[in-house]
Amino acid sequence: MEMIEQIWTGSGIYQITGGQLGMIVVCLLLLYLGIVKKFEPLLLVTIGFGGLLSNIPGVEIATGDGLLHLAYEVGIETGAFPLIIFMGVGALTDFGPLLANPRTLFLGAAAQFGIFATLLGALGMTSLGWMDFSLREAAAIGIIGGADGPTAIYVAGKLAPDLLGAIAVAAYSYMALVPLIQPPIMRLLTSESERRIEMVQLREVSKAERIIFPLLLLLLVALLLPSAAPLLGMLAFGNLMRECGVVERLSDTTQNALINIVTIFLGLAVGSKLSAEQFLVPSTLGILLLGMVAFAIGTASGVLMGKLLNRVSKQPINPLIGAAGVSAVPMASRVANKVGLEANPHNVLLMHAMGPNVAGVIGSAVAAGIMIMFAS
Repeated sequence: MEMIEQIWTGSGIYQITGGQLGMIVVCLLLLYLGIVKKFEPLLLVTIGFGGLLSNIPGVEIATGDGLLHLAYEVGIETGAFPLIIFMGVGALTDFGPLLANPRTLFLGAAAQFGIFATLLGALGMTSLGWMDFSLREAAAIGIIGGADGPTAIYVAGKLAPDLLGAIAVAAYSYMALVPLIQPPIMRLLTSESERRIEMVQLREVSKAERIIFPLLLLLLVALLLPSAAPLLGMLAFGNLMRECGVVERLSDTTQNALINIVTIFLGLAVGSKLSAEQFLVPSTLGILLLGMVAFAIGTASGVLMGKLLNRVSKQPINPLIGAAGVSAVPMASRVANKVGLEANPHNVLLMHAMGPNVAGVIGSAVAAGIMIMFAS
């Protein structure tokens, strides 16, 4: 009888709390969104499963010397995993559309306004007594507006590790919901005639331009803003491997095996921070709300900048491509293309939207550097 009682009291069912049970439901929801709805499955599946492991009582895999905790310390606290992911993103990204139409850099920059607006919003909520965010935490929350998961994780790991789980879930959830969130904002801010605008064919970008660009990007930005050098440096290195044509094996490994391995451990490590005591707090709701506002403002800012450029530019610019400046690559470009095709079946905007899309990746990395520099 005593043995049966010992087995019962040592079971997870006996030890589980209401908060842990609630978080298990949340993690199952993340798995549902990733598997059934196919919303960012590469991250939501791994984050959701890591969250399940971290909320089962008696499982030490997410604490102490557990595998997930060690992965967090090695990959997230040091910033290694997001940086390696950025190297993979660079190797997968074609900067040709941006180089062919440099004006789209302004669209990517404008979309980052959501980051700084949300920073001010988080500080405003704190001053009103609704929340209690420090400057470092507000900066980490604001980066959600860039819709760039690795950047959000990198900044949160540096400035607000206690909020990492909520920030990561918010960032990747809103990235996954791009097809639902962006189109209403895009239609609200543009007229039917603007959505029908057809853009001219992009020029051919030379190999020399493609090789010089990542080097020039790194040197210019890193020398002006050293705190942005890690993210932009890995992005530039990955892209240089892609474009130089002499390290195909390294580029292929970075684009496939390496980024896939790191994505697995990144997701599990982030999931380890979805424990009930860290996630089920009032600040989590504030983060989710502010993240939504940040994403909406970033989308709107990009579209409005597109309208402005269309007015002052000799060549027509469809304002819809401005929404792609939020850096959710390549989903935001696909959404801009889809909305454009709805207005004009001959309006193919995909490659045009990739310009502000990759500019948004650069812009979010620069914004992250600014946040880290001023909030550290």
